[in-house]
Amino acid sequence: MLLSMIEDNQLPEDLLLLNPVPAIRQISHDPTLRQSILLENDKRMTALEIQESLYQHAERYAKSYGLESVGQATGENILRRWREVIEGLQSDPLSVAHIVDWVAKKRIIDGLVTRHNLRDTDAKLKAVDLQYHDMRPEKCLALRAGLEILVSQQQALNSCATPPDSTRAYFRGKCLEKWPDDVVAANWDSVVFDIGSGPLKRIPMMEPLRGTKAMTEELFDRCSTPSDLITALGDAVSSSSFKPSN
Repeated sequence: MLLSMIEDNQLPEDLLLLNPVPAIRQISHDPTLRQSILLENDKRMTALEIQESLYQHAERYAKSYGLESVGQATGENILRRWREVIEGLQSDPLSVAHIVDWVAKKRIIDGLVTRHNLRDTDAKLKAVDLQYHDMRPEKCLALRAGLEILVSQQQALNSCATPPDSTRAYFRGKCLEKWPDDVVAANWDSVVFDIGSGPLKRIPMMEPLRGTKAMTEELFDRCSTPSDLITALGDAVSSSSFKPSN
């Protein structure tokens, strides 16, 4: 959504940070949310104030330009959750411990400090800091923090091998699935085939929202070889000077 706002020149420049890297470090070290940072216009704002302003601009953008760039339902959900997080952090950060990672982690650490009367430098807290992010399910404290799960483990595993249906990733993924030995290169904006005779063939994919399942599923169903695909696409395919590395 923010990328769309930038493309349409709708992101306010009065929120630009003067020194972004140090500013992000300052914010990340301030769980009180009171730390103000200097902007390019010499004003100071807290992270929450910046988020509030960004949200207000995003809401106006959605009303004026729509949410097609992210999908209507997804866009509405983003705005709803964004609002929920801002209001929660403003009034009671613990109220969003189920959806804000750092709040969930802080709740665990604060509980440990209170129960065992620990100092900030205690080695147990350092261990908890690491264990919170442990990827092993039996060790990971984040899994016990009550965080809302947005994507199931099975969905994540499926995504490793199955491209999304609604972008050009579907076209790229199907090419690799059907003809892995014939694809010599694949990146964001093209797939390059070696069809065995003549120059390599490059299929451009410049538009992120083209090459979707709805647009190309039937095409893949009727094409048995890369040559069939290239013939079907016709003038969209160009010869490529790409040379695969050894």
